[in-house]
Amino acid sequence: MTRIPRLLFAFFMWLSINMLPPTAMASDAYRIGLDADMSSASAQSGEAIRRGMAVAIDELNAAGGVLGKPLQLVVKDHRGNPARGVDNIEDFAQQDDVIAVMGGLHTPVAMAELKAIHANNLIFLVPWAAGTAVVDNGYSPNNVFRVSVRDQLAGRFLVERAQKRGYDTIGLLLEQTGWGRSNEAALNRAAQALGMTIANVQWFSWGTKNLTQKINTLRASGAQAIVLVANTREGAVAVRNIAQMPAPQRLPILSHWGITGGTFPAMLADDLNAVDLSFLQTYSFLRPTRPDAAKAFLARYDKLFPGQTQAGQRNDILSPAGTAHAYDLVMLLARAADQAGSVDPDRLRQALENQAPYDGLVKRYTRPFTAARHDALKRSDFTLAEFSKNGAIVPIER
Repeated sequence: MTRIPRLLFAFFMWLSINMLPPTAMASDAYRIGLDADMSSASAQSGEAIRRGMAVAIDELNAAGGVLGKPLQLVVKDHRGNPARGVDNIEDFAQQDDVIAVMGGLHTPVAMAELKAIHANNLIFLVPWAAGTAVVDNGYSPNNVFRVSVRDQLAGRFLVERAQKRGYDTIGLLLEQTGWGRSNEAALNRAAQALGMTIANVQWFSWGTKNLTQKINTLRASGAQAIVLVANTREGAVAVRNIAQMPAPQRLPILSHWGITGGTFPAMLADDLNAVDLSFLQTYSFLRPTRPDAAKAFLARYDKLFPGQTQAGQRNDILSPAGTAHAYDLVMLLARAADQAGSVDPDRLRQALENQAPYDGLVKRYTRPFTAARHDALKRSDFTLAEFSKNGAIVPIER
């Protein structure tokens, strides 16, 4: 992504939220809500999701909408705050013709919203939040459907990749939230299964300014690499602290994908190139799973967001996995409505659980969801990526 000042980026985000396409102003429309961070540290993730939804909605409306009505996108900003997220869900529940709500990056927000989601019988679509319990939430019926990473699978993937790179002892640097705890459980299970050693676990809170002592503790405990679970702001602190250490002391990092939800490269500048950093991803427009689908998507994306990418370049797409996941979720919802012949939430839920194969942007879904499985992606859909010198997310093979 092109490096631009954070205040300027925030202005672009505000402008894009408040300038919806004309079809979004239709009064006789079905509404899809977006409840995400649109203005705080992970605002890029919210905007990426919004853009993926906008492309899908534009495509569907051009083909006649859903059940004869156009779709309208309604955006609310929870700023990463669980209480604000719950208020947003309650607001969506009071709006006429809201057929589903899309969530954002933050697992703690999604977890806090589950009660209101199910009390109001809202279909909740998850394109990012990876906490295992967001989907395995104990509610029956379960209204949550996810096209994203699942921490239970992410933990195994990251430990496997660390082992493949020759490390047998790792340290965990985790945010002190439900998302961090979800990952700790998954990483511990994976390490035990693979015969790996977790030397130490260090926790940090949102807003922390320095992680040097915690990183030094991991290294002193024998960690050969760090598995990091953080969002953009705290992840940047960790990378900056490691970059400032003498080169022999700089532990490599294998990170969960929360760091890709904001302006991470711009926050770090040259410090980013001083650290061996790789992170989990599921999709790249630089190496698309289904090239023809990506080509069609990008043509529509460029029409809706002119000037947002360099001509002929695909490395400026904001948080590409979040964009692709959101697109596929909207299309899966629309297919479910057509299949059910209704937007009644109970019938939508049943249709989502019983869909035929779908050739999506991210992959070909043999059966996206079932009654027992509301996660559409598998560990085989994951890959490692890294930031290029200009901030692009580039898939790598290790």
